[in-house]
Amino acid sequence: ETELLVEVALELERSAAVLDVGTGSGAVALAIKDERPDLIVSGSDVSPAAVALARVNAARLALDVDFEVAAWLPEERAYELVVANLPYVREDEWPRLAPEIAMYEPREALVSGPDGLDAIRTLVEQAPRGTRLALEHDPRQAVAVRSLLEEAETRRDLAGRDRVTVGRAP
Repeated sequence: ETELLVEVALELERSAAVLDVGTGSGAVALAIKDERPDLIVSGSDVSPAAVALARVNAARLALDVDFEVAAWLPEERAYELVVANLPYVREDEWPRLAPEIAMYEPREALVSGPDGLDAIRTLVEQAPRGTRLALEHDPRQAVAVRSLLEEAETRRDLAGRDRVTVGRAP
C-alpha cells in the first residue's frame, strides 16, 4: 500500500511540497524522496519516538526529509499533496487482529473509533479547503472515505482491493 501513496506523489509537478501525516518510521516519506529527490518532503507524527526513528532512518539513507512532532498539518505551510496511512481499524476488530500485530503495534497506531475512520475524518476536517489528500484505508471503507472528499477516486492495490483514496478536502 505504501507504493500507492508513493505513486500519487510521483504524479506531482517538480519541487512540489508533500507531507506524510502519521509518518511513523518515515517509510512513506523516505520512499517518496528516494523516488523524487526534487520534491520537498516532510513528515509529522504525534509520537516523539516515531519522529526520532524517522530522523535516524533519513540520516541512514542520506535523504533530506524534515520530520516533526505534530498532530495533523502544520498551519504555517501549504502542501500540494498530503499522504497519510493513519489508523483505520474499527474498535471491534482489535480483539481479532493477528497476535503478531496486536502484541507489537501500539493500539493507538491502528484503532480509530467505531468505524475506523475517526483519524481520517479529523485530517480531512483540519486540511485547508482544496488540499489534495491521498488516504490509505481498509478496502471496506472506500465508499465512506470517498464521501469525505471532493473529486475523489479510489486506487486499487496489487491484489485489486480498494486501498488508497485520493481527493480534495472540502
